[in-house]
Formats: sequence, C-alpha cells, structure tokens
Amino acid sequence: MMNGHRQSDGRGVPEKPPNNPEPTGAEGREGRRPAKGKVPERLMPRTQGRERGMMAALGRIRLAVRRKRKDRLTALYHHVYNVNHLREAYFALKREAAPGVDGETWQHYGQDLETQLQDLSGRLRRGAYRAIPVRRVYIPKPDGRQRALGVPALEDKIVQRVTAQICSAIWEVEFLGYSYGFRPGRNPHHALDALTVGIERKRVSWVLDADICGFFDMISHEWLVKFVEHRIGDKRIVRLIQQWLKAGVLEDGRWTPSEDGTPQGGLISPVLANIYLHYAFDLWVHEWRKRHAHGEVIVVRYADDFVLGFEHRADAEQFQRDLTERLRKFNLELHAAKTRLLEFGRLAAMNRARRGADKPETFNFLGFTHICGKTRKGRFTVLRQTMKKRLRAKLKAIKIELRKRLHQPIPEQGKWLRSVVVGHCRYYGVPRNGPALGEFRYQVVCLWKRALERRSQKAYLRWERMTRLARTWLPYPHIYHPYPSQRLHVTT
Repeated sequence: MMNGHRQSDGRGVPEKPPNNPEPTGAEGREGRRPAKGKVPERLMPRTQGRERGMMAALGRIRLAVRRKRKDRLTALYHHVYNVNHLREAYFALKREAAPGVDGETWQHYGQDLETQLQDLSGRLRRGAYRAIPVRRVYIPKPDGRQRALGVPALEDKIVQRVTAQICSAIWEVEFLGYSYGFRPGRNPHHALDALTVGIERKRVSWVLDADICGFFDMISHEWLVKFVEHRIGDKRIVRLIQQWLKAGVLEDGRWTPSEDGTPQGGLISPVLANIYLHYAFDLWVHEWRKRHAHGEVIVVRYADDFVLGFEHRADAEQFQRDLTERLRKFNLELHAAKTRLLEFGRLAAMNRARRGADKPETFNFLGFTHICGKTRKGRFTVLRQTMKKRLRAKLKAIKIELRKRLHQPIPEQGKWLRSVVVGHCRYYGVPRNGPALGEFRYQVVCLWKRALERRSQKAYLRWERMTRLARTWLPYPHIYHPYPSQRLHVTT
C-alpha cells in the first residue's frame, strides 16, 4: 500500500516503522506528529553515558550552589548510593594501592564488580553501611621523621571519593583565590607562581612563613561538622562524614578511637581540611586584611602551609599575634620551629645594607628555597632553588633503592633512574633552577657508578663508560615550567 497509510500487522495496529528518524514513540506508531515541545526519543541517550553520570550531577550541584548562595542543600545523598557514580569512583581508584584493614584489593573486588556495587548501594540506601577503621602506615619525611598515614578499606575509598566530589563541587564556589591545595585545576606550581609574582609586584618587605603544627591530627570534629553543615543540610551526608571521622585507627591489632583529626590518606581528608581552613583561616584573613592592615598584604596557602607578605613590619607582627589567637579557638597551633617572620622583598637588601646587616634571609615553601636575587638587567626577582634537605633526602632514597636493584640488568636500572630524574625535573624544573637540576643528575650518576662497582669485589667502572651509560639513560636537565608571570598571565 503506497497511499500514505502504513500496513497493519493483522490486528489493526500499525507496524512500527524501522529505523525511521521522525516521528518516534507512540506518535510514530499511531501515525501522528510529536506533541509540541516534546523532545524526540532519539535525542535521549539510551545508555548511562558521561553526560548522565557523575559529571552531570556535579554540574547540577554547582548550579544550585550558585543560585542559592545562602541556602543549604538538602537532597544530596541519592548521588552517593547511585550505582553508576560508585562504579565511576571504583575505576578512578589506583589499581595497585595498598589494601585496608579488610585486605580487599582493587583486582579482587572487581571480579564480581556489579554484585559488589549493588550490595554497597543497597547498604548505603537503607543505612546499613558502616565505616571500617583505617590501617596505620608510616612513610619517611624529608627531615627524617615518620609521617603517619591512614589507609581506608576499598569500599570506604569508593564512597569517600563520591562524597569528596560532591563536597568539592559545593565549596569550589566558596573557596577564595589564594587557596591552592587539593583543588581541581590547581597544583603547587600555581601557588609558587602566585607567591613569586606577589612578592615581585606588590610592596612586600616582610614575609611570614607559617606552618600549623600537626594540622590533620588536630582538626576538631565538632567544628568540622559545624562547617560542613553551613552548606549541607542533608543529615545523611553529615552522618556519613562523622562515621569516617570516628572510625578510628587499627595498628598492630589494637584499635584506637579518633577524638580529633582526620587521617591523612583518606580521599575525603583533603576536602575536609580545605573546608576547615576556609572558615578558620581564609575568611578571617580576608576580613583582617580589609579592616586592620595599613599596607599591602598578599596571601598564598597550600593545605596547612601558607606564606603572607606585608608591606609594614607592624602589620606582620600584629597579624601573627591575632592569628595565634584565632587558631587557638579552633584547636590549632602554629609550629614554633617552622613559623618565622623575616625581611624579604625588593627593598630588603638595600635596607639591611643600610643598617649594616647581612643579606636577606631565605625561606622554604613547597620544596623550594626562595632567595632575594636580581636578573641580568639588575631588576629584583625571587630565585627559587631546590631545598638542600629535599635533595639530600631524595639522593638517600635512590641509594637505598639501588642496593635493592643491585643485580638487575643495566637497562632495567637505567629505565628506573630515567623515570626518577625526569620526575624530579618535572617538579623542580623552574626557571633559574638549572644548576640544582644539573647537580642532582650528576649525583645520581655517581650513585649509579658506585652501585655498579659493588657487583664484584674487583669491579671498576671507568668514567668513559659511565658517561656513555649516563648519556644513554639519564636525560639532561630541562626547564619544564614557564616564568611565573607568563603562567599567571595565561591562567588569569
């Protein structure tokens, strides 16, 4: 039949047109046009794609936060137990990460992934989910001490990742510009560049290099919950965060309750730390700068490490006193040995020379030693060099690892050392730090030579051959990062 009517299937119902783009749905089967304003079904995704996953949910959350600046969000928990969101979080975890107390690994959990995720989603939905205590591990710090980390169980990591994404989407709208730690699209080099440009372009004569003593261990649970409830009105999300805070630590078979602090190593801890310092430090500094400062003030914070620049010494001293009182209110304290007020800036060298003092002091921030210097044209600049303590610690770690790899083939050792040198240069490869990068590569070559000579009591490796090996496997230093002003000009 070619008269515009479709054939019937024998029961009086028109057959559905195969592969016909328009019209679709019931309208297509009944031979009428789609209702006005209705989106055709062909435009709706038939699978749970990225546009309908976690990214779309986070976009809706950010939009709600911008629209309702002072309101609390009360419908968030359904994002946590959504199976698709949990699946995305699982695949975003590190495959080879250490297991938690339960011993569950990423590979084993994924053998029956859908069943596991459905069970986890059900427990979250009906309130049967319980946080597991974290496993305590220690890693060496550059100064020789041990840093305590908490390793959560795999399911806790999955749920924490989803919750951390939700919290980050909410507070990214609230966080201030001089906060750089653990935020999407920001890294330590952005903080370093902001600090350098601020000191070079603003009237900075004094620098307060501050550090909070044991910050992650001293966070008050009571204050943290209050801060979270500023924007989150969903009690189930708040209870979930309280579970992780109170889960405790398991070490050598002994369970220790957590009265204060949030364990480093958890996926939710960096976001909670930023929220805590946003209310305890950032907002207060913003108001102090407007109300009490008599000169210019710059602020750069990366996690619990922050540096402030002042035009007047009186402002710096008053700020340090006020900051001590402010932090004490929130169960925090400045690290006495790591907090210093020093004369630093474009006029520091001239002022100190006029008084008969030595050259300006230096300070450390994010692995770099900051020095008052000059360009070839005689202009003031901030020189950034690799901290000697960090350099020695890295070389010591390489020496220990080379002993473990002593009898590996030279190509395997060379590939590993190449990754170490490239990784070091990618972080410390900032302008004017070339000599320190060259020294690091030379010391690595010396350590490799000694390790190869230890393979035999009579072994001796001539420098000519060692130079060829180094040229083959170890790349020469390379500056990976642009000048601070160039990067800030592009990003802002």
